[in-house]
Amino acid sequence: MPGTEPAVLHDRLLRWYAAHRRDLPWRAPDRSPWGVLVSEVMLQQTPVARVEPVWRRWMQLWPTASALAQAAPGEAVREWGRLGYPRRALRLHAAATAIHDEHDGQVPVDEVMLRTLPGVGDYTAAAVTAFAFGRRATVVDTNVRRVHARAVSGIALPSPSLTRAELDLAGRLLPADDAEAATWSVAVMELGALVCTARAPRCADCPVADLCAWRRAGSPAYDGPVRRGQAWAGTDRQCRGTLLQVLRDADAPVHGARLRASWPLDPAAPDQEAAHLQRDRCLDALVAEGLVEPLPEDLFRLPGTG
Repeated sequence: MPGTEPAVLHDRLLRWYAAHRRDLPWRAPDRSPWGVLVSEVMLQQTPVARVEPVWRRWMQLWPTASALAQAAPGEAVREWGRLGYPRRALRLHAAATAIHDEHDGQVPVDEVMLRTLPGVGDYTAAAVTAFAFGRRATVVDTNVRRVHARAVSGIALPSPSLTRAELDLAGRLLPADDAEAATWSVAVMELGALVCTARAPRCADCPVADLCAWRRAGSPAYDGPVRRGQAWAGTDRQCRGTLLQVLRDADAPVHGARLRASWPLDPAAPDQEAAHLQRDRCLDALVAEGLVEPLPEDLFRLPGTG
């Protein structure tokens, strides 16, 4: 923050985090690096309240990467439930297989090596480096970007896509000490999740409100590109989720007729032909992506199950 010693900012936010941090299982002292990796993949675009019960179930079933690697990939899709974006389940299974086959079942400590795992990008590698191993890494998610945009840059919301300038800013704000840097990263994320929220920031509860550039500028409204929420009802996402749920609920391969009967949700809705085309398109896409496995005699299953 312009004119503010970083030490002041760090001290305030770290003290706030110590008092207000949520008690989440992937932050427990006994959590494993594998548990942290699973949580970070699940938390992408998904609220904590939805992730926690699924994460606990996964840790019971597959407490290690090797345990998941030995299960069918379709079981990962089944236990993913309704978290959304189920390809993440396949990527986690692929990452678990790589960890089992190439790293003796241990999640790599090195951030560069983490990026070589299937489905692990820059953010996830940095988050695991920081939160699993307590090492200095630049962790920038949506919450961090929003806190930095307001507190430092003086704007209501960051740009729709992550920029080089944002990464550079996050790097400059990161404490030099490994342990402090890891705690700082999660503290900024927590502030964004609990206080500096997108729609209704609780500035009265913010530990750095008096230092915030956005507040000092009079809290100007966001004037960037229009942000539109994602629709759900009637979309391909809903259709795909409906088809997958039929397979998740089944103990054996499902006949195509049963799958086809699951969509549209309202058989009396107008434009049935368009809904049937949508259903067939979505089923073809699920097969192409490896989320659904076709069998002879018009049967379908989650990959490798049954």
